[in-house]
Amino acid sequence: MLNLPEFVKQNRFKHIFLLILILLGISTVTRLTLFVRSWDQIDWSVLNVLEIFGIGMLFDLANAFYFVIPLFVYIWVLPQRMYAWKWQHFILYVGYFLNSFLLILNAVSEWFFWDEFNSRYNFIAVDYLIYTNEVIENIKQSYPIAWILAAVAFCSLVLVYFVKRTIKDREIVALNFTKRTKWFLGFLGIIVLNYFFIDKKWHTMSGNEFNNELAGNGMYELFAAYRNNELDYEKFYKLIDNTTAFTQLHELLATTGSDFISNDLYSVERKITNSGQELKKNVVLISVESLSADFMNSFGNTKGITPFLDSLANESLFFTNLYATGTRTVRGLEALSLSVPPSPGQSIVRRPNNENLFSIGKIFSDKAYDCKYIYGGYSYFDNMNYYFSNNHYEVVDRMKLKDSEVDYENVWGVADENLFSLSLREIEKSVTNGKLFFTHIMTTSNHRPYTYPEGRIDIPSHTGRDGAVKYTDYSIAKFIREASRTNWFSNTLFIIVADHCASSAGKSELPIEKYHIPMLIYAPGFIAPRKVDRLMSQIDICPTVLGLLNFSYTSSFFGFDIFKMDSLHERAFISTYQKLGYLKNHKLVILAPKQKVETFIVTADHKQIKTADDKVLEQEAISWYQSSSLLFKTGKLKSR
Repeated sequence: MLNLPEFVKQNRFKHIFLLILILLGISTVTRLTLFVRSWDQIDWSVLNVLEIFGIGMLFDLANAFYFVIPLFVYIWVLPQRMYAWKWQHFILYVGYFLNSFLLILNAVSEWFFWDEFNSRYNFIAVDYLIYTNEVIENIKQSYPIAWILAAVAFCSLVLVYFVKRTIKDREIVALNFTKRTKWFLGFLGIIVLNYFFIDKKWHTMSGNEFNNELAGNGMYELFAAYRNNELDYEKFYKLIDNTTAFTQLHELLATTGSDFISNDLYSVERKITNSGQELKKNVVLISVESLSADFMNSFGNTKGITPFLDSLANESLFFTNLYATGTRTVRGLEALSLSVPPSPGQSIVRRPNNENLFSIGKIFSDKAYDCKYIYGGYSYFDNMNYYFSNNHYEVVDRMKLKDSEVDYENVWGVADENLFSLSLREIEKSVTNGKLFFTHIMTTSNHRPYTYPEGRIDIPSHTGRDGAVKYTDYSIAKFIREASRTNWFSNTLFIIVADHCASSAGKSELPIEKYHIPMLIYAPGFIAPRKVDRLMSQIDICPTVLGLLNFSYTSSFFGFDIFKMDSLHERAFISTYQKLGYLKNHKLVILAPKQKVETFIVTADHKQIKTADDKVLEQEAISWYQSSSLLFKTGKLKSR
C-alpha cells in the first residue's frame, strides 16, 4: 500500500494525488533511462545533472496537472451516494489501469522516439499524429508490438495491484458539492498558472541539446509542439524594416546574368540570362530519403554501403559542401521545387495557399517538358499530391502500380527498385509522345522499418539503416544501368541528392554536420567529372541545374547558380521547426522565436563557439528569412 499524507487520505481527492505520484514516478524512470542511453552525449557536471532532474521534475509536475484533468472532473461531479457505491473502487481500478497503461506505453514510445530522433516529442510527433495509419503501420512493421503491449499491460496490472489498498480505502471525510467545488477551483487556478507561467524555454538551460531534451517532458513537449504548429515569422522572430530587408535582399541576389524586371521593391522577379543556345536535355532528379553525406565512402564511411554512388561520384559533378535546409522530406521537397529559404513552422508543401507557386516545374512546363513527381507511396501523405499537382507537376504514385508489379512494400511505399521501374515506364510515355521530360523521383526505402526484398544485397532486410542505404544504392545502380540501354539516356542529366540527413540530433541547437548531404550530377559526354567543394545550399540546386542547361527564364528563386556566383555570396540555410540558421564565412547566425538572435563561430570540426553579435551577418540572415516569409504570405511567390 502506498502511504499518502493523512490530510490527503481523508477525502476522495486522494486519487488525484495518487495519479500525480504515479505519473511523476514513471516520468522520472523514463528520464533516468534516457539519461543512461545518452551517457556519452551529455555535458557532465553536478550542476548539469541537478538541472536535468530538477527542472525535469518541474515539467513532469506541470504535465501531471494537465494529465489528471479528466479524473479530477470525474471526482468533482460524482455524487456522494455514487462515490460510496461498493462497486466504485472497481471502476477506479479500471481507470487506474488505463491511465497507467497510457503512461507506461508513452514511456516506451518516448524511448523509441529518442532512439530515432535523439529528442523528446516535437513537431515530428505532431505531424505523425495526423497520418495515423502510416504511423501505426510503421510501428507494427518495425517493432514486436504485440509483445510490447502485453508487457505494458502486465506492468500496468502490477502497478495497480501495488496501490489497490489506497484506491479501495473508503472516504473518511465526506465532501459535499460545494466543498468539492472549492477543491476544483483551487486545482483550476493551478492549471491557469501552469498554462500562462510555465515556459518551455526553462529547460533550454544548456548549450548541449541532449541536456535540454532530457530536462523536458515528452507529453508536455508534444502538446507544446501542437500549440505552436504554425509560426508567423513577423510575430515570433526579430524584424528589421521591410524596406531595409528587401533592399539588402536585392543586393544579395544581384549576381551575373540576373536583372530585376520590376520597380516594385517587394519583388524578387528577375530575368535570368544564360549565353548560348538552350540545351534541350531531359532531367531526372532523384531525391533520396535520408541520405547523409557520411554514408558515403567519399566522406569517410568505411562500411561500403554506397558502392555505386561512390563509383558514380568519380564520373559526375560531385558536390561535397552542400547542406539541406531542414530535417524532413517536405522541407527538402520545398527547397528542391521552390528554391526558397526554409520557413518557420510547417513547410510550404503542407501550408494552405500553396498553389501555383513559382517552381522549377513551372519553368520546365513553360518549355514544353513533361513534368512528373513520382513517389513510391500514397502521395496524399504530407500533402504531396495536392502540392505538386497544383504546382505544374503530374503526380504518379503507388496507385499506378499493380500488386503483381511490386516485389515488396511497407507502409511508406514500394521497394525502391519498383519505384524506379515505374519511373522508367512513365519516362517512356513521354519519349513515345515526343516530349522532353523533367522527372522528380522520391525514394522511400531508407526509412524505418528498413525493409526491402531479400537477396538483393548482402545485408538482410529489417536489420537496420545500413542495409536500407545499401539497398537504395543497389536500386539506383539498377535504374541507371537500365536507363543506359535506352535511346534517351545520352540526352539526360541525372541528379542524385538527399532530401535531408538521417539524423538531425547533436549537442548544438543546429548541428551543421547533421545537414551535410551529397549531390551528384551525372551526364556522360556532357558533364565533365569533378568535385565542387564550394559552400552551397539545397535551394541553389534548381538554379544550378537550369544554368547547366543554358536556360533563360524569369525567376523568383532565392537560390543561386553556383557556377555564376562569386565566393562572397556562398551561404547555406539550415533549420529545425523553430530555429532558422544562416551559415556564412564560418559563422552561424541562429534566429529563434521571441526575437532571439545568436551568433556562433564554426570550427573546422563543426564545433560552435558562442561569439559576440555580428550585426552585418545578423541583418543578412533576417533579410533572407523575413523577405521570403513576407513574399509567401502576400502571394508574391505565385507564378504568372
